Amino acid sequence: MNKISTRERIRNHPLIRTLFELEGNQKVLTFLEPLWGIPQNLIAPYATLYMYELGVNDVQIGLLMSIAMFVQMISAFAGGIIADRAGRKVTCNFGDFLGWCIPCVIWAVSQNFWFFLAAIVLNSFEQVNQTAWNCLLIEDAPSGQILHIYTWVTISGLLSVFFAPISGFVISRVSLVPVMRVLYFIFAVCMTVKCLITIRCTKETRQGMKRKEQTKGQSLWYMISEYRYILPRIFQDKPTVKILIIMVLLQMTTQITNNFFSLYTTENLGIQKSFLALFPILRAVIMLIFMFVMQEKLENFPFRIPMGVGFLLYIGSQLILIFSPHRNYIFIILYTIMEAFAFALVVPRKDSMLALYVDPEERARIVSVLGVIMFIFASPSGYIAGKLSSINRQLPFILNMSLYVISGIITIRFNDPLPEYLETEND
Repeated sequence: MNKISTRERIRNHPLIRTLFELEGNQKVLTFLEPLWGIPQNLIAPYATLYMYELGVNDVQIGLLMSIAMFVQMISAFAGGIIADRAGRKVTCNFGDFLGWCIPCVIWAVSQNFWFFLAAIVLNSFEQVNQTAWNCLLIEDAPSGQILHIYTWVTISGLLSVFFAPISGFVISRVSLVPVMRVLYFIFAVCMTVKCLITIRCTKETRQGMKRKEQTKGQSLWYMISEYRYILPRIFQDKPTVKILIIMVLLQMTTQITNNFFSLYTTENLGIQKSFLALFPILRAVIMLIFMFVMQEKLENFPFRIPMGVGFLLYIGSQLILIFSPHRNYIFIILYTIMEAFAFALVVPRKDSMLALYVDPEERARIVSVLGVIMFIFASPSGYIAGKLSSINRQLPFILNMSLYVISGIITIRFNDPLPEYLETEND
């Protein structure tokens, strides 16, 4: 009897119920995420060290970050136009091929700074895909499922993390550079397969077909000129402005952490390189437990409450990292635990807020403009963090902490009602 009741409880869990109810684009895109997530998690802990081993210094790493965000800004703007003109499906596959398949091959054969520059510039065109991918994912989905859909996308990526120790195990027995070259080639193959399945198994959204029809025959310059109506629309809407600021600050902190955590922990704290792949697994386990056990209990709270707690945990995690003693793995584990809880509280809700508060009629253009503005303000952070790291490798994380404080203050003050069109839909 207990087995039956336990099975029923699992099947009736809101996340499990949503998974079984997924269909069409939502189902395809969610289940395809591991084709990106597995190779990404095999590579991510060692990407900065790979550059460092091939002669790229701290300032150059920061410069590459800033260049990447500048190109991403241009790509984000182009992404809205292309997504409306060519459709979400075509744009999504174009961005994946140009932004992942080709750069991964270049990374695999990289020799110096200039190879990494070429790969990162091409990889930045992946932002063309981001707008279209989000539209393809949620435009035909019921609004009540959006938080769960984004949670499952996150879970899908987290499950991929469990493959990360493979790279650490092989690197410890061979060496970093040759292993990374093979992994980047594997990444290119996986993304090619992902593109082919997306082409075959997804369909254009209703809003995508509508926008294709509306923009048929419009010149590029006319479509660009139409954006003059989008900017006032964004800045006159208080919830969108608050979401934009949070997006900018999180983009900055994510770039800083991704590019300087491995350098700081290995070069300054004396953590063995082979252990870098284990921390993401601990992070994934914590986040998965949280999402299945706690997420349901938080659904009735306004987004600002769990997100505010999340930013407090982010701040605490940075303090632990900054004051971590040399070769003290317990401190790094505590940092990982707190950062994992913070991510689970903040990121799915941030994505859901963007989906819920943006007018679906203009989603592609508004999201692309938000992306442009985000990268304009976030792009200097890479170079600044690189300069700070060259002075003291703790300084980028002090910068992170101050950005989380600002994000938390904005989040706590977020008490705006849902848009009218969404309330009508829910009724």
